[in-house]
Amino acid sequence: MVRSASIDREPRAVHNGVRYPGDDAPYYVATGDEVEIFSMCHDRGLPVMLKGPTGCGKTRFVEHMAWRLQRPLVTIACHDDLSASDLTGRYLIRGGETVWVDGPLTVAARTGAICYLDEIVEARQDTVVVIHPLTDDRRLLPIERTGELIDAAPGFQVVISYNPGYQHAIKDLKPSTRQRFVALDFDFPPPATEAAIVVHESGVDEATAVSLVRLGQRVRRLRDQGLIEAPSTRLLVSTGRLIAGGIAAPQACRAALVGPLTDDPDLVVAITDIINATL
Repeated sequence: MVRSASIDREPRAVHNGVRYPGDDAPYYVATGDEVEIFSMCHDRGLPVMLKGPTGCGKTRFVEHMAWRLQRPLVTIACHDDLSASDLTGRYLIRGGETVWVDGPLTVAARTGAICYLDEIVEARQDTVVVIHPLTDDRRLLPIERTGELIDAAPGFQVVISYNPGYQHAIKDLKPSTRQRFVALDFDFPPPATEAAIVVHESGVDEATAVSLVRLGQRVRRLRDQGLIEAPSTRLLVSTGRLIAGGIAAPQACRAALVGPLTDDPDLVVAITDIINATL
């Protein structure tokens, strides 16, 4: 299993929804062979599927790889209302004229960008199938509204992500979609790495970061008691930022960790007890 770790976000130029690599790499600590496998997939035109819990670094990994490969990056946040036209494009009226405007998937295919569809299972199945011709040897994108058939430019790659632990039978990827991708499994970083991330991204001291990571590990065990999602590295960083800004640790934990995780009174009490025992 691949574990991911990330630190800071470097500014990069964005034009028409396409993010171009800057001079500095988005900080990422590889703890497996994910960089090598992804690079090999990119060289051979293979799409990649990233699987792992919320906030474990999947998006940062894609940003890092786009920089490493020096490819532009198009990111699409998937949701229930996402349509095929949202991906490929549509006709719009501008200045009294009807003009065709490319969608993000079309832009990525034309420019040879990495196209990252975040939380792919949130999109409707009839939308997901639009990417199928781009994820096999054809590497084509048919635009039905215009009759155009786009050959994906060199460097184009489809990357998708989702959280398997949060899905259910009604909302999951079809086998016909899953089997088009090379899969990389992600999880939360090892404790030492996660503490280093919290230090770097939040500004707290090392001792506080270690305590926050220990807290996160203990709360994650509550998954067996009905906690829907485990506290992510992202939540620990948010908590750390409040503490670094002068908010007392217990208050910071309640606001940035307990509140986002659950409203269940029993779980709130259980997590609060863990906070008191840990910090």
